[in-house]
Amino acid sequence: MGQEWFIYSFVARGTMVLAEYTQFTGNFAAIAAQCLDRLPSTNNKFTYNADHHTFNFLVDNGYAYCIVSKETVGKQLSMEFLERIKADFMKRYGGGKADTAAAKSLNKEFGPIMKGQMQYVVDHADEIDKLMKVKAQVSQVKEIMLENIDKAIDRGEHITTLSDKAENLRDSVGPRIQEKRDTNPKEDVVSKYESKVDHFGDPFGSGSGNLAFHLWWI
Repeated sequence: MGQEWFIYSFVARGTMVLAEYTQFTGNFAAIAAQCLDRLPSTNNKFTYNADHHTFNFLVDNGYAYCIVSKETVGKQLSMEFLERIKADFMKRYGGGKADTAAAKSLNKEFGPIMKGQMQYVVDHADEIDKLMKVKAQVSQVKEIMLENIDKAIDRGEHITTLSDKAENLRDSVGPRIQEKRDTNPKEDVVSKYESKVDHFGDPFGSGSGNLAFHLWWI
């Protein structure tokens, strides 16, 4: 597999592209710009599909990181690339040049960085894929643990409430039961309680959409 997995990448402040890189010619930049215009401003990850390609975005604190990939490239690899680009960009320009740079003024400096990260992800695809699977498993275990804690806490609150009610009931009817104990048979009362907690939400938090574009590049 070569760099043809990744077609085009950019970093933008708002809707202004500060740095971009590609080694191909095509209309992908124009399509990516249209995607950028429609992106929500909230910190999140988004993917748009167009003509067997994916336009992947990572939005963070007013900056948007984009990678255009072939549809056959795993989404996790594209997102790993974006995370690496974000880390490199913020390390070099965060809190300074990134806030004042003009449109595409960082192409010469940051373009080679994007190219290098594309090649890195391609060369280490198997390792990255295994790492992402491990992270997903850890996240799943964490989610289950948190859910169990929530259930335990919820169950504990109800047990306390039931205990208080039982104590009040004993205080109020205890004397009368004691008086009739010799004449009435014993009766065992069993209380059953179940706590059900439903969790909603998308852990990944990603947006997606299909675009009616014909993408070409050479």
